[in-house]
Amino acid sequence: MDTVQKFLTTPLKIGDKVLPTRLILAPMVGLTHLALRKLIQEYGGCGLLFTEMCSARAIPSENPRNSPYFKFLPEELPFLTCQIVGNNPQEMLAAAKRIEELGFFGVDLNFGCSVANIYKKQSGAYLLEEPLLASKIISLLKKHLTIPLSVKFRLPQETSTAKVKELAQSFEQSGADFLIFHPRKFPDRRNRPPRWEYIEVVQASVSIPVFGNGNVFNPKDLKNILKTGCAGVALGRIAAARPFIFAELCHNFTPTKKTYLEVAQKMLTYLQNFFEPVRALRLFYKWATYFCANFDFGLSLYSQLKKANSLEEIEKILPHILTLNPLTSPNLLLLGN
Repeated sequence: MDTVQKFLTTPLKIGDKVLPTRLILAPMVGLTHLALRKLIQEYGGCGLLFTEMCSARAIPSENPRNSPYFKFLPEELPFLTCQIVGNNPQEMLAAAKRIEELGFFGVDLNFGCSVANIYKKQSGAYLLEEPLLASKIISLLKKHLTIPLSVKFRLPQETSTAKVKELAQSFEQSGADFLIFHPRKFPDRRNRPPRWEYIEVVQASVSIPVFGNGNVFNPKDLKNILKTGCAGVALGRIAAARPFIFAELCHNFTPTKKTYLEVAQKMLTYLQNFFEPVRALRLFYKWATYFCANFDFGLSLYSQLKKANSLEEIEKILPHILTLNPLTSPNLLLLGN
């Protein structure tokens, strides 16, 4: 076991709970749904799972049986955090209380989403420009919750060491138990490298754990981001492409050609089991964008899958995966880098 792996598999205390590893799943809209989470769990190595971003306003009345977003299995709740988005403190509190009552590991506040319709509603990354409101939300939830409370955020518009420190410290002082930090600012796109040096700034300014996030695609990236001193790492797109990445990095799991076919077939099955057909097909297409990055000529494979008009047609195409050569590290262009 090398130094990095030893660090990753050292348990991390969060409030009165403990994460078995320091590699966690970053919440992603349209990707960190129940099907992907189940796959990740089966391979192991992930310290904490996250739901997709959920509307705080909707959660109190949402039915997990038919909700497309607020859907989960009882067995994943001890290591599943629900991410919520909104800007009304009372609505955020009502959502958080229901999340706690259902038995989730924790609540994550989305202060990082920069998608236009979220930002225009003065939610997500917009709250970085309203630090008093952000702190009010954190303080209110912390006062009423007994489960861990986290904040996922990005660089603010005013990108300075002082401003970033100020934000991180205000989140800690307001009651956050840990932070997930993505060092790009709105409206930076994925083709602009994340500024990892700010992860070091954030971790050095607070006493709570900070999980670095952004462009960790292979062991070399992982080793480099850990040089910032962060307490752990949140994996995003690479976890969609390779649900076994946590097992690779923490437990020396080595995928074979057969593994890739198994992953695709299981994803298809789980989507069919958990979602209605139209949504399942749409979710498979979105996931396949990332999965196909694992192969030479991955774009060609994706084109074949996209031509399919049903899950049944996709099922017939999948065995073709065994004829392809998996890449050691995914094609970053297909990952949207």
